[in-house]
Amino acid sequence: MRTTSSLTGFFALLQLTTAVPHTGNVKRQASQLLDSYDFVIAGGGSSGLTIADRLTEAFPDKNVLVIEYGEVEYARGVYDPPMTIWGGAGNLASGWLLNSTPSPDLNNNTALVMVGKVVGGSSAINGMFFDRGSRFDYDTWDRLQGDQPGPRKKDIDWSWNGVYPFFRKSVTFTPPAEAVASKYNYTWDTSVFENTTPIYASLPPFLWGDHFVARDSWKEMGIWVPQECANGEKEGLCWIPISEHPVTARRSYAGVGHYSDVAAKRPNYHLLVKHQVARVVYPRPNTKSGPPIVEVRPLDGGPLFNISVKNEVVLSTGVFGTPAILQRSGIGPAAFLQSANIPLVLDLPGVGSNLHDHSGPRLSWDYTKPLPFYPLPSDMLNETFAAEAVVAFNQTPARGPYTLAMSNSAIWVSLPNMTITYSTIIDNIRRLAKSSDPSALHLPAAYGGDKTLVEGYRAQLLALADLLANPRAPSLESAFATGNSAAAVLLHPLSRGTARLNLTHPFEPPVLDYRSASNPIDMALHLAHTRYLRRMMYTDTLAGLGAVEAAPGIDAQTDEALVAFIRQNTVQSYMHPCCTVAMLPREKGGVVGTDLKVHGTTGLRVVDMSVLPVLPSAHLSATAYAVAEKAADLIIKEWSKGKGKSKGKGNN
Repeated sequence: MRTTSSLTGFFALLQLTTAVPHTGNVKRQASQLLDSYDFVIAGGGSSGLTIADRLTEAFPDKNVLVIEYGEVEYARGVYDPPMTIWGGAGNLASGWLLNSTPSPDLNNNTALVMVGKVVGGSSAINGMFFDRGSRFDYDTWDRLQGDQPGPRKKDIDWSWNGVYPFFRKSVTFTPPAEAVASKYNYTWDTSVFENTTPIYASLPPFLWGDHFVARDSWKEMGIWVPQECANGEKEGLCWIPISEHPVTARRSYAGVGHYSDVAAKRPNYHLLVKHQVARVVYPRPNTKSGPPIVEVRPLDGGPLFNISVKNEVVLSTGVFGTPAILQRSGIGPAAFLQSANIPLVLDLPGVGSNLHDHSGPRLSWDYTKPLPFYPLPSDMLNETFAAEAVVAFNQTPARGPYTLAMSNSAIWVSLPNMTITYSTIIDNIRRLAKSSDPSALHLPAAYGGDKTLVEGYRAQLLALADLLANPRAPSLESAFATGNSAAAVLLHPLSRGTARLNLTHPFEPPVLDYRSASNPIDMALHLAHTRYLRRMMYTDTLAGLGAVEAAPGIDAQTDEALVAFIRQNTVQSYMHPCCTVAMLPREKGGVVGTDLKVHGTTGLRVVDMSVLPVLPSAHLSATAYAVAEKAADLIIKEWSKGKGKSKGKGNN
C-alpha cells in the first residue's frame, strides 16, 4: 500500500526528490536485459510509467520492462529560471515537433504538435495545466461502447462514475497557504482528491497583476463561478491546479512521480532507454496465440533484437507512436498495409483513424491606456526584478513569478449557454448522422468508405449531438493568465483525420493529416464560439481599461468576415491529439475493447490517449494518468486471479 502523506503542510514534502531524477535500473543495451519479462511496456510516458509503477508494486515477483525512445532528463517547468520572457517554451525536456499536412479548409495551414521524447513523455513538456473533463464527456465514452464482445459494459465502466475514483487516486493536491488563498480568492474542494500518489498538483502562490481582467470580464458576462471544477461539473469559470510540487514549484511529472521517486530501485523494474519498439510479432500467424514477441530497435544503429513476454505487452507510445507500432506489425487497415507492402496480420481499419484535437482562433485587443497593474511579464526584463524572482523561486517554499506555469484559470461554456441558435447546430449534426450518403460525412479518403468506420462515426455524431445540447457540458474553453488575447477553443470537433505510417522513414513519427474544419459544422461551432468570446472585449472591465478589439477586428461583423478570420487564424492543435486507436466496438471501427485489449488478439493491450473514443473537455494530462490507473487496476485484477494463464483467451 502507498503511504504518501496527505500533505496538510508544505514542509512534510521537503525530503522528496525533486532534482535530477534517480536513474535506478536504467538499461542501455540488450546485454543488460533478462531473457524474458512478465510484462513489457512500450513507452515510458505518463501512462506507461503509471502502469509500470503499479505493476511492479503489486507483483514483486514479476519482472516489468519499459522500453523508452528518450533518455532520463530533468524536466523544467514551463516557466523556470533562467527564462525571463514568460510564455516561452524553452529549457524543456526533449520532444518531437511535428507538422501535419496542409488542411485545405483552413487555408492550407498546418497543425504544429509537440510530443515528449523523454522518460516521462509529454508530461515532461506540457503546459502543466491539470484539469479533468466534464462528467458528461466520460459518460459519452461509456455510451459509445454499447455491448461489446468479451468483458461487458456493466463489468468495465468508462462513465464518469467508472473513472472518477481513478482521477482521485492519480494525484495529490495541496491547498495553498491561507494568505495566498485569501489574496487570490482561490477556491477548491479537497474531497475530489485522494492524495496518495506522488504526482502533485497545486494552485500557484503567484499571479500576474492583470490576471483578474479576464476573470472580471467573464463574471460580467454572467459565467457561473463554481467552487471546484474537478468534480465532473465543468461548466463555468474555474480555478485549475498546475502539475508542480507544492514546496519547490518544480514540474511534477511521470518521470519523477512514477519512476525516480518511487519505483526506480525496485529490482523487478527495468527501464530500457534510447530504444524503440519496432513491432510486435506473434509466434504463429494467429493473433490469439499471444502474447506477442517484442522486436526492439536500438537508436545507436545496432541490430534489432527480440524480447519474449510471459503475460502481456502494453503499447503506451502515444497517439502517434502506438498506431505506428501496430501498422509496422501488420495490424491496421488492410488496404493501407497492402500499399505499404506490409504483410497483413490483422485487419483493423481503426488503427490510425479518428484523429482529432482541440483547435480554435485567438482573439485579441489593444489597450489605449497605461495599465494600472503590477507586476506584468514585461517586468521580468528589469534585471533587478528578474534577479529577485530567481531568489524567490529558490526559497522554501518557492514563491514569485517562476511558480506560475502557463495558466491556472479558464472558462468552459456550453453551446446552449452561448447562443440561441444552438438547436440548429444540433439538428444539423443529427441530420448528418442519419444521412444515407457516406460521402456526406466528410470523412477522410483514407477511410476508403469502410463500413465499420462510417458506422462508428455515425455513433459519435449522435453522442456528440446529445453532449453539445447539454447546458452542463462545455463546448468552448478559454484560458487566461495575462496579456491581451484569449483563445476560443473548440472542445468537441466533428472533423476527423488520420495518422499513417511514414513509408519513407517508417521508424519516425507517422504522417499526420489533421483535416481540421473538413466537417463544415465545425465552422458553425467556431463561429458561435468566436461571437461569444469577443463579448468580453466590450465588458465594463475591459472598456474601462481602454481596450479596443484588434482581432477579429471591429469591421468583422458578418458571418463571412468572421469565417475568413477563423480559417486563417485557427490554431489546429492545442497539443491534445487523441483517439487514433479508439476504444469502440470492432464493428464500429474500434481497435480496443473496454478492457483496452486489441480486438482479435491475446496478450496485447493499449493504454495511452490513443484509446479515447472522443476528446474530453480538458487538457489531457490528468486524463492520461486516470486512464492508466484504471488500466493498471484491470491488469492487476486479471493477473491476480490467474485469468491470463489460458493462452486462448482474448478479445473477439
